[in-house]
Parts: sequence; structure tokens; C-alpha cells
Amino acid sequence: DRQTLVAVLQFLRRSNLRESEEILRREARLLGDDLGAAALSPAGVLGGPDGDAGSLGGEALLSRVTAAPAVAMGGSVATVASSSPGVAAVAAVPPGKGGARAGSRLTSRVVSHCIFGSSFRLSDKLLFNAFAVGGGVVVEDQPDVSAVLSAYNQQGDPTLYEEYYSGLKHFIECSLDCHRAELSQLFYPLFVHMYLELVYNQHESEAKSFFERFHGDQECYYQDDLRVLSSLTKKEHMKGNETMLDFRTSKFVLRISRDSYQLLKRHLQEKQNNQIWNIVQEHLYIDIFDGMPRSKQQIDAMVGSLAGEAKREANKAKVFFGLLKEPEFDVPLDDEDEEGENEEGKPKKKKPKKDSVGSKSKKQDPNAPPQNRIPLPELKDSDKLDKVMNMKEAAKRVRLGPECLPSICFYTFLNAYQGLTAVDVTDDSSMIVGGFADSTVRVWSVTPKKLRSVKTAADLSLIDKESDDVLERIMDEKTASELKILYGHSGPVYGTSFSPDRNYLLSCSEDGTVRLWSLQTFTCLVGYKGHNYPVWDTQFSPYGYYFVSGGYDRVARLWATDHYQPLRIFAGHLADVTCTRFHPNSNYIATGSADRTVRLWDVLNGNCVRIFTGHKGPIHSLAFSPNGRFLATGATDGRVLLWDIGHGLMVGELKGHTDTVYALRFSRDGEILASGSMDNTVRLWDAVKAFEDLETDDFTTATGHINLPENSQDLLLGTYMTKSTPVVHLHFTRRNLLLAAGAYSSQ
Repeated sequence: DRQTLVAVLQFLRRSNLRESEEILRREARLLGDDLGAAALSPAGVLGGPDGDAGSLGGEALLSRVTAAPAVAMGGSVATVASSSPGVAAVAAVPPGKGGARAGSRLTSRVVSHCIFGSSFRLSDKLLFNAFAVGGGVVVEDQPDVSAVLSAYNQQGDPTLYEEYYSGLKHFIECSLDCHRAELSQLFYPLFVHMYLELVYNQHESEAKSFFERFHGDQECYYQDDLRVLSSLTKKEHMKGNETMLDFRTSKFVLRISRDSYQLLKRHLQEKQNNQIWNIVQEHLYIDIFDGMPRSKQQIDAMVGSLAGEAKREANKAKVFFGLLKEPEFDVPLDDEDEEGENEEGKPKKKKPKKDSVGSKSKKQDPNAPPQNRIPLPELKDSDKLDKVMNMKEAAKRVRLGPECLPSICFYTFLNAYQGLTAVDVTDDSSMIVGGFADSTVRVWSVTPKKLRSVKTAADLSLIDKESDDVLERIMDEKTASELKILYGHSGPVYGTSFSPDRNYLLSCSEDGTVRLWSLQTFTCLVGYKGHNYPVWDTQFSPYGYYFVSGGYDRVARLWATDHYQPLRIFAGHLADVTCTRFHPNSNYIATGSADRTVRLWDVLNGNCVRIFTGHKGPIHSLAFSPNGRFLATGATDGRVLLWDIGHGLMVGELKGHTDTVYALRFSRDGEILASGSMDNTVRLWDAVKAFEDLETDDFTTATGHINLPENSQDLLLGTYMTKSTPVVHLHFTRRNLLLAAGAYSSQ
């Protein structure tokens, strides 16, 4: 879009980034004179000196700039990704004079993400791959702020709004049962838009009466949104309210069968009810499918997010959910195993079994991404040793199932007056970390082996570097202790994550930073600054090197440990990104949000490839099954939902918890799903049974007619109460012992 290009070029010129401007101009084949001829005046781009119109026009442009394709410059490229409903990060800038300033600030941030030079490293390869594949993201039908609010000028008679709404309500309630459930989905979005239209056009008393008369009819899961809505009683309130701005900028999606839609259309045209028809055309996206209308139960399972359901197109992209091929190496037999077996006089049967573990995934998974789709770090010798240890442990792993439930070891944080806010456990279960509200990060050793720091440089120079036990000798025994406290954050620590090789630890905080700590020296190595607001979660990739963070600014960012700028920005959620998870093959990232949706993003090009709706509250936990095919999600509504990633469908709903589900984890073989909640319980679910006989035929995939089992109690294998400890974290050890953690609360 030429206008957008001109805006970016002018921004670069004003910022004296001549070189970048030249490169962009050459890429776009724009000459200097073209720029002059096509350009708007700078004031027109970023808001006029007075009046709001200029600023809104500027914002419209900026919001388009944000979602424009990334520009290749310097050493690398950052893609500002936008998801299918096309809400770019800037769409949430409040209008008005301040909006223009905020908009320009945001653009400068976006452009600065696009232009950072660095030496050509692993992550640069990732960036260039993305550009070759088409790192640019096309944003469809993205309305700009001015157009969105001015759409409310075409109003009808304010006194008739209640009549229009109650007329439609009467029609829907009297229609056939099969259509009623589907058409009832219209109540909530129409109610919100009609109310806001009245408020925008300053009919305050009519708006108040409309709200009081009909707000009780809305579904219970919209109560929180209605509370926000009830506080918007004047036109001025709408300017700064992000939630409502989102409601305007992203069309509310309803999935309705063709028969029900024709019925609605005929009714509105007969009644000449233009007011409602205009809102349907202007603000709703009706995803029409051919076939049987869905039942009330099927609809209730899928709706409840801030912007309705996901369009079916949003879940059509191909996802490589298979696992990458493991590198092959021989697993030496343990000496003690051999001796032990001989003493007992048993034949040695373990060797072939161990070999088979080592060669578990020699066959390439047909659903796996190409091995080099994204650049992954090479295995170091220490990683190979660790993998060998892992395989030995796996040989002793207990096969879990309904007949063989895991033992649960609960780590209770006692007297945690600092306020425990995050927990993580290393993959080999040797260390546990707690993030606290007093801004400290505390690391404990949970084995007899104490935590030691590396010796000072002077002492290290005296060590014989060729000796076999050099890794032992570099450790300073004087520093040995069970607990290390890491100071550095200036706000509560909301997320922690150990690197797979146990050399590093990530923590993210309300102070807007993500910190990388060394577990050799127990000091902070880097502070990553990209989020301007609290960062709610962070997680290392299963292969190390990359990590993801998500926060209050509604975006998730992908980082590499050796870059201080993010490699990807995943924009599209309409509220805070509350939790983040890497797919086991590291090619995808799942994010859960307070907008009550879960999104799956492609690391390679930054695109949103799945949108899952169905939760009725903010999402706080995510877990991928070990085979990469399924995703489990938990939220404040106490439900755990199960998703088939390949087909983009909900395949299960586990009901039982009575409070927020903060922790989810599959056992190492994927037979059992453990969930931990604020209701002080750990529950174990039969994952094998939940995922068997899935009906994912073409019709189900095409229409989203999901058939969830009536009773999830059949899948519940056990409920384990704590005395008074909310469960914050769960972890299966390599032998399938379940570790749980939380802070004892005395209330």
C-alpha cells in the first residue's frame, strides 16, 4: 500500500535514518520525486496541529504501518506478525490528541524492531528464512479507529432502540428450537453495539434504560464484560477504553448455519429493521456453514471469548505438529545394572530394551516439520550426556494408566510471606525455582547435591584444564548452599523457566523486563527490555536458545538469548497474554490470553495458525501432549479443554475444578494429564481415553459440530486435596513421579 510506504519513508527521513530510507526506497522502487509527489504533509500523517481529525487519520495510517510486512535491513528482519482477525498492536491506541502521540511512539517502536543490525548468527538465519518464505503479513479488513467510531453516526431514532431489540428477541425466542440456539448468539453483540451507539450519540438516558432492561438477558460468561460496559455512560468514556475499542475494531464472529441466517435476514427485511441489519452488516462477521444447525450445548462449548468464535478459515492452515527426529547415539549399559542382574541370577534382558529407547524415533514422523525448518542449536557434549542419562531413566520409567497412578510429591512453600508468584522445576528434577512478589528469585537444590558457584578467575587459572574432573574442580566448595537468592528485578516475578541444559534461568517481572541468570555464577547475564508493561510469563524452547515472553501489552515476543531485541512479535490478542508455551518441536508457540482465546503461532513466519475459543475466563495454563498432537488449556472458569491441533478442533472438556486451573502437565508418555488449581486440589485425568476414537471427519472439521462426551467424570482418575495450598506448578520426573508445588495459605 503506497500510502503506508510513504508514511514509513517519511518517518525514517525525520529520524535521520537515511541509509534505511534508501534501502527501503530501492526495495519498493520509489524515487525521491515520487516520494514528494505522493507524500502527505507530515502533519497529515501524524496528526494535525489542532483538532482530532489529523491525529485519527494518522492513527489509521499508523495502524496500517504496524501490520505492514517487515522490511529487510541491516543484518536481520523482525516480523511484526498479525493474526487472522487483523488486529495490529496499534489498533488499540486511544483516539484523540494523545492518541496521535502514542501512535507515533508505537510506530517508532515497530520500525525500530524492523531495523536492527547484528552479526549473522543462528537467529539471523531464522529471520532470513522467514523473509524468504514471506515474512510479511497481510492484514485483512482492518478498520481504523476514526472510521470505527464514526460508524455510529448513522443512527436511528434513539427511542425505538428498545423496541427494535425486543422485537428481534421476541422473534428469536418464538423461532424453532433448532434455529433459536444459533440466533441467540446475536443477543450479546447487538446489545453491546446498540448500547454503545446510544452512548456515542449522547442519548444517555435512553442508553441507561436500554442497559437496565436487557443486560440481565445476556449469558452469564459475559458478566465481566458487561461490568466494564456499564461504566461507559458518556461519549468521552469511549475514547480511552481499550476493551470497547477492541469490540469496535475486531468484528464479532458468529458461526451460523445457512438456514438460520436466511431466517434472520428475511425477518429483518420484512420488518424493515434497518438499524439492526446495519449493525449486523457493519460490526458482525457471520461465518455461514451448510448443514444442520448446531445445538445449544455445541454452541455453548465454543463461545465466550471477547470477539466471539474463531472464523473457520483461521484454523485451516497446515500445522506440522509431529516431533523432530532425535539424534542417534549409543546408550552404554550401566555397570551397576549388569552387576545387579548377575547377582540376582537373572538373564540380562535390559540391553535390547535400552537400544529401542535410543532409537525411539528413528522413523521420520510424517507430520513433523523439516529438520531445518527453523535453525536449532547444535548438541554439545554435555547435552549428549544428559540425553543418555535421560534414556537410562526412561528405561526405569513407570508406565502409568488407570490401574497405575503416579505417586505425588508436593513441595509446599511454608511461611512464603514474600508471596509466591511462579515456580519451575528442571527437567531432571534436581532444582526448583520460586519467583516472589518481593521481586526476588530463589533457587533450591532438591537433591543432596548443593548449589555451588564457579571459582574466581584467579583460582580458575591454577586449575589443570586437562584433568578428567575439571568440571568438578572449577566449582567453589565454599559457596555451597541449598538456596541461592537472585536479586535484580524491581517488581513481582510472574514467570520463571530453566533452560533445558540447566545452565540458565529466565525470570520475567512486573518491571517489564525478562532476565537471564547464570546457574554457574548465580548472577544476571542479560536484561531483555521490549515489553513496556508487566510480563506475565516466559518459557525456554525445549531445545534451548530461543525463549518466548507474553505480557500486559497484549503481544508475545520470541527472543534468542544472544539478541537483545525480539526476533518475532506475535500481535493479535485483544487482552493480556497471560501464559506461553513452546510446542515440543519448537516450531510453534501457544499463547493463552485474558481475551479468553488460545492462539498458536508459527515461529518461522510469525503467522497465527490456530485460534481456539471456548473458555469463559482468562487462560492461565497450557500443556502440549508429548506427541505434539494435542493441547490442554486451563482457565479461571475451572474447566480444562482439550484441542486437536492438526484439525483445529476442541475434542474434550474436563469439568471438576471449582477455581482457576493454574497448572497442567502430561505424564512423560502422555497417558495421564495432571491439573492443579486454586481450589487446593490436584486431579488426574485419563488422557488415553480422552483422545481415543476422536470423530474428526471432514464434516466435523468443516462445520465445527463437536460432540463432547456428556460426562467427563469417566475420565477423572483421582482427586488429591492439599490442606490449604493452591497448586501453582506440576512436573513429571523422568520416571513419572508427579511433583507439585504451591505456597501454604493460612486463610
